Amino acid sequence: MKELLYLDRFEQAEALFKPQRVEVLRRLAEPRSCTEVGVELDQTPQRVYYHVKRLLDAGLVDRVSERRVRGINEGIYQASARSYWLSPRLVGTIGDRSARDQLSLGYLLNLVEEVQVDLAALEAGTGELPTLGVSGEIRLPRERRQAFLDELRDTLQNLLTRYGGAEGDAFRLAVACYPRGDTDE
Repeated sequence: MKELLYLDRFEQAEALFKPQRVEVLRRLAEPRSCTEVGVELDQTPQRVYYHVKRLLDAGLVDRVSERRVRGINEGIYQASARSYWLSPRLVGTIGDRSARDQLSLGYLLNLVEEVQVDLAALEAGTGELPTLGVSGEIRLPRERRQAFLDELRDTLQNLLTRYGGAEGDAFRLAVACYPRGDTDE
């Protein structure tokens, strides 16, 4: 099972966007038959198979084995990934996005989409990758916000200048700083 499956085709998204299919997919975190999932969801195996078949056709579920039960071959299915991400390109940007400068929300949205595409491409590869994720929360009085952003930009620019040579493996550094929705404005 992959960690991440990046959905970039409409038929994948359409297959996923049914509440019953999401429930079936959740039950398939571990290999199970349609009969076993049906018992858990109080549905017939045929009804579960209908949803599994759609998920299978969209590449969201894999048939991992089969077993013989009362003279019938019963499929065992498992979700293809632990997480499913929808590509922002499924809909795309409607109209022009305002991305005037690095302090605009449009710029941040573009950056998040780029990172999402990059991470999905990395997940498609194999092996462990040298990555780093840092997250934290800071509290800034309104009068110190600009000073903090300036210092953060300068610090990161110094790092990029120091390590931005032409030799070695290329890494992308993306830093996002935005107000939390639950803070006072």
